[in-house]
Amino acid sequence: MTQPPPPPNQPPQQPGFGPPQEPSQPQQPAPSAPATPPATPAQQPPAGPDLSKAPQPGYGYPQAPGTPPPAAPPTPPQGPGYGYPQQPPAGYGYPAQQPGPYGQPGPYGQPQQPGPYGQQPPYGYAQPTVPMQAHAGQQGGGRKINAQVAIIVSAVVAIALIVGAGVWYSSSSGKDDDKQTTAEGGDTKGGKGDGKEGGGSGDGGATTGEAKEKAPASTGSKVLFQVPSPKVPKGTTSIPISGSWLTDSVYAKSGLSEITGYDRQTGTKKWTLDLPGPVCTATPHLTEDNKTAIVHKPAMPTAQDPKSCTEVAVIDLEAGTKVWSKTAKSGTMPISFNNVTLSGGTVAAGSTSGGAAWDVATGDERWAPKTSDSCYDAGYGGGPKLVAVRKCGSYDQRQLHIQTVDPKSGDVLAEYKMDEGIEYAAVVSTDPLVVAADVGDSAGDGSGISDFFSIDSKTGKLRARLSAPGDEFAARCDGIYKVENCSGVTVGNDRLYIATEEHDSGGESYSQTNEVVAFDLVTGKQTGQRADAGENYEIYPLRMDGPNVIAYKRPPYDKGGQIVSIDGESFKETLLMENPSTEAVRDVESRMSPEYSEIQYGQGGLYMSSVYASDFTTREKEYSVIAFGAE
Repeated sequence: MTQPPPPPNQPPQQPGFGPPQEPSQPQQPAPSAPATPPATPAQQPPAGPDLSKAPQPGYGYPQAPGTPPPAAPPTPPQGPGYGYPQQPPAGYGYPAQQPGPYGQPGPYGQPQQPGPYGQQPPYGYAQPTVPMQAHAGQQGGGRKINAQVAIIVSAVVAIALIVGAGVWYSSSSGKDDDKQTTAEGGDTKGGKGDGKEGGGSGDGGATTGEAKEKAPASTGSKVLFQVPSPKVPKGTTSIPISGSWLTDSVYAKSGLSEITGYDRQTGTKKWTLDLPGPVCTATPHLTEDNKTAIVHKPAMPTAQDPKSCTEVAVIDLEAGTKVWSKTAKSGTMPISFNNVTLSGGTVAAGSTSGGAAWDVATGDERWAPKTSDSCYDAGYGGGPKLVAVRKCGSYDQRQLHIQTVDPKSGDVLAEYKMDEGIEYAAVVSTDPLVVAADVGDSAGDGSGISDFFSIDSKTGKLRARLSAPGDEFAARCDGIYKVENCSGVTVGNDRLYIATEEHDSGGESYSQTNEVVAFDLVTGKQTGQRADAGENYEIYPLRMDGPNVIAYKRPPYDKGGQIVSIDGESFKETLLMENPSTEAVRDVESRMSPEYSEIQYGQGGLYMSSVYASDFTTREKEYSVIAFGAE
């Protein structure tokens, strides 16, 4: 049957995309579909991914000759579901052709690095080639072991992304035009949840303690505050403004060249930290005393001098101060960093020129690239443990070494070597250790994921390989630059929780839906658990809350979004928040799609923010942040 046109406020379709290709890369067979135990008589979705396929052969087993790739799930001929690659609508900082959350065009006409999935920068921006390394002889993977070959300076120093946020604040009360996008007089009142939130989307990690997010007496929410989108400088089309943090008292966002801390309930500015240049990248992780790490430029870029992302800094989110700022060199050249993370009292930053690390408290250097290194740390995953994605070999013989690293000394504690030909990998979780990769560029949807690898972080041995075909699962990772940026997936209870792609609900209805399903990290098979989004909703896991999964439900065009808690064992869903369904509020929320925005939830507060500021809009008022809380 024919699918009707998408409802209002639904994002238009974006063409597919894939990771940048290096020459003569051999293709590998597409992986088989994920395995699952025999289905029980329990409720099953009427349509969508086939979750009862035969088990996936073990990693490294030969594929049966002539085996065709798995069939895609039923999809409508029109109106893509929310899980499909999309182009966000104009407004709220999104350019007309969305280049993706991690490959944004930079300001002032500077050369651009490609996005995580190989998107072409819009509007005539130059795109550099993927750095190619030429190494002689057999390559060693250890940072301090068998270092016999001089480090190769990257052919292109990647311009890291600007991470930031809106700078001007406007309360939801006051001006008439602000009132047009609030929930005043709208839905029911609700109580406030308790407990402290986790480190952000994709934080994953080992499950410890009890769930802290509790259902309030009433789940209806109101708009707490909004932050207008910043004006981009004259002559600049769009600037990335991604990056946000949530503490017990502060919601912080980086701006064009500053970071602002807002009161979580009122949106009142508590502090503003000026920076010499834009934020390039940041970690979602926080220390126990609410410090975080960023990479920023040493000055504002210009068309003649775009500046490199050389400054690594630690920020105190409670005080609104910079604790320290450091740089590192590869040989005599300053390093332009692509990513940064926190773990075990260490700040670690990676790049195509190698990685460096510092003590969080003092800024003392812990390690930096050595001229004797034969490989380089492209990036790090942080949180409970520190994991390096280390690249060895030339472009046509690339091998990734996934290393659990001592955060104090940099010594390699355990190492898993991925098969040659896998160009990029992302760290989904460091404890338990889970890595995502697009094996043989077989995902086909630009997600960067065809398989997940469950690895023993103590021995470096592969526990299980989880097949997650791109046409069935909606998670995304940026394994090219920001190696711990993953969405639509989280890890806990020694399981991986992942969103499926949207599909027909079944029957005579034209509605769409999807699920969150679980994989066992020991067996690599699906557990049979699933949480349904509901008709015309899309469910999207954000993070773990003790043993439970916190998920956002993107709503139909005529309702408000929801936050639910999914019990890690029974998969029972508990509604924690439902946003107003008034048209003005829906118009703002619908532009904060999970694929192209940042969503933070904790202590009864939901904070949604865009990742772009741009001049591609006809609207008089655009917002980069909208915050919801109890009525």
